Order: sequence, then structure tokens, then C-alpha cells
Amino acid sequence: MAFQLPEFTLPNFEEEKYQKAPDITLGTVERDGVAPDDFYLTSHMPTFYKHNGEWLFPEHNSLNCVAVLEEEEIKIKEIREIKRGEEVVLSRTGDLEHGILVYRDGFDESIYSTPGKAVETSFSEDYEYLFKLMEHERDSDDGYIVWVLGPSVVFDYDTRNALNQLAENGYIDCLLGGNAMCTHDLEGGFLQTALGQNIYTQENVPMGHYNHLDLLNEVRTIGSIKDFIAAGNVKDGIIKTLSSMDIPFVLSGSIRDDGPLPEVIGDTDVALTETKKALDKATLIICIATMLHSLSAARMASSYRVRKDGKISPVYMYSVDVTENVVNKVGAARELMAFVPMVTNVQDFVVNCQKALITPAQKEFAEELAMPEEEFIKVENIDELEGEI
Repeated sequence: MAFQLPEFTLPNFEEEKYQKAPDITLGTVERDGVAPDDFYLTSHMPTFYKHNGEWLFPEHNSLNCVAVLEEEEIKIKEIREIKRGEEVVLSRTGDLEHGILVYRDGFDESIYSTPGKAVETSFSEDYEYLFKLMEHERDSDDGYIVWVLGPSVVFDYDTRNALNQLAENGYIDCLLGGNAMCTHDLEGGFLQTALGQNIYTQENVPMGHYNHLDLLNEVRTIGSIKDFIAAGNVKDGIIKTLSSMDIPFVLSGSIRDDGPLPEVIGDTDVALTETKKALDKATLIICIATMLHSLSAARMASSYRVRKDGKISPVYMYSVDVTENVVNKVGAARELMAFVPMVTNVQDFVVNCQKALITPAQKEFAEELAMPEEEFIKVENIDELEGEI
């Protein structure tokens, strides 16, 4: 049976309670970035807004934002984004009496996760569903898989290799992270260490605590990550792969970033805006080993997408961490909607995805492409190999 996403059932707006509901009340923004009194605060739940007798449905939603009527459509915006003169939906209760329908029943209960997942939990069914979902989104016209990565994912050779192969085979459309993740991935490709630890043997190398700072210094000297890679300094790694494939990555800075790398966005507002642009495209989000970046993604990302065919589908978010506390916090921020917690070793998780989704022929081809030119061994049946991919 072909894989199918859960279907969204629209309310029956012919019912009397919807017919009798008034239109939304609007308040005018008088100052940039300041909402009018009694503004309605949005949630992750799919929400309809009645205007001129019609129920409007925004293309995206987000937590703790405001709903703005713009050209007869509802747009969900951060308070910092609203401009003087815009019309904001008003309500403190968010109910039908104010022309607002928060609709939890559009998707069936299967998309809501149950709290209490622990390290002892079996995640076999979650893996199985994820693999089918990843294949579905890779092959969809508007599928967009966003990965949110913490630095520990790039500390291991097998995991870095698995990420490369997943990207090369269409399973990564965008990467979100911070300075540390990118720095240590580049350090691995430059000096074969991550935070001074050999990524193959896991042994600390002499003076290894200098390695990531030497890497930062070298990149900053050249001026950009892409120029540093183009100069032939990086042997491998997910950042090199994404750069070569023109797959976007957004690096958001924090208060105590070493360096940082030139592409790291230090302005919080700009980082939020660029992150939100990526998340608004997302049809699947996979967060691995980073509590802060995962929490920010959980709050900002829409819980659903209106697809090209007009259907409404959930935007699943997988939170993967070895610590139960992390996935539970992310789940709460997501209101448990289309949220899947997986308490497991993150390196194992990535390699499991690679093993399930990448065929032996694809792995061989990807490894050939990743070899330095002087080591490249010609594949005789390359056309046949590409056909299998």
C-alpha cells in the first residue's frame, strides 16, 4: 500500500454555530513592532478566522505570534515584524464569539504524541514510519526536509559519512545549526579532529584544544566558508557536501561563540528571520542533539503545510536526543502535535537512517564521488549505477 500522510478534515462551516459566529475584530498597529491591545496570541493548532462571512485559513502558523489581515488573507507574523498601519486580529479567548476557530480535530489523534517516552522505549515503529515519510517527502514536488543539528553529530566518522550520503540522495533540503556544529564539521574535514579528538580513533591529539580555533582563524583569514572549501582545505563533511550541492544552511549565533565563522548570523532578529524562512518551507523537520536550536524550531515552525495540490498535511517534527529531558521540552513547545520524540544515541540514529534509505549501489556511488581525485577509481557501469540512484 502506498504511503499516505494523515488527511485534514475541514469543519462543516454550514453548521449553525459557524454561520452565527461574528467576523473577527481588528486593531490597527500604531507603531512598528508593537501590537494593539487585546491582540490574539496564536498557537500551533490549525486556526480559522472569519472575515466578511468567509473562514480564512493561513498558509502557515506559529506559536506566540499575531494574526494579520493582509490583502484579504491571514498572515501569521512575529510581533517584531508587524508594521504601522497593519490590521491585527483581536481576542483574548480565541473562540467563536470572536470569529476564531482553533480546530484540533482536523487531523485524527494519531498525529499527537503521548508524553512519557523514555530511553527504555522501543522506537522501531517510529523508525519505520520516519523512513517512509522521508522517502515520501524526498519524492514530493513540494517536499522540504529540514535538519537541525547539534555539534555532537559531526564528532564521529560514520555519522558524518551517513549525513553526506543522505544529502547526496536528496534527504536534506536545508540545514539549521550554530557556530559549533559547523566549526567542528569543518575541523573534521580540515584536521580530521572534532574539538581536538580524532574523528576516527576518538583519541585526543596533542594540542588538540587549538584545532577548532586554528580552523576558525583560517576560515576568517580567507573570508568565508565557501572560499575556504574552494581553496581545497576541507577533505569531507556535511558542510562541504551541502556547499557543493548549493543546499542552504542557516547558522545562528549565540553569546559565546568562538570566532565565530563569517557566515554565522550574530544579529538575533536576522537569525530568526532567516530560520523562519527555512522552516516555513518545511514538510518534515528532524532535530538532533541540540536543545536550544530544537526548541526554537519547535516554536517557530508551522504544524501544518498547505501543499501544492491544496491538501493540508502535518509538518512532522522528530526530536532525537539521548536525554529524555530534551525531547520532553521540545514536545511541550510543539504542543505534542505532529511531534515524535526519540530517546536514543544520535550517531546511531543517523546511521540507521543511512542504512535504511541508501542502497548499496547508492553508497558505492556516493563514496566514489567523495574520493579525492587522485584516489578516484572509475566505475565501469556508471550509467547503470546512476540509473539505480
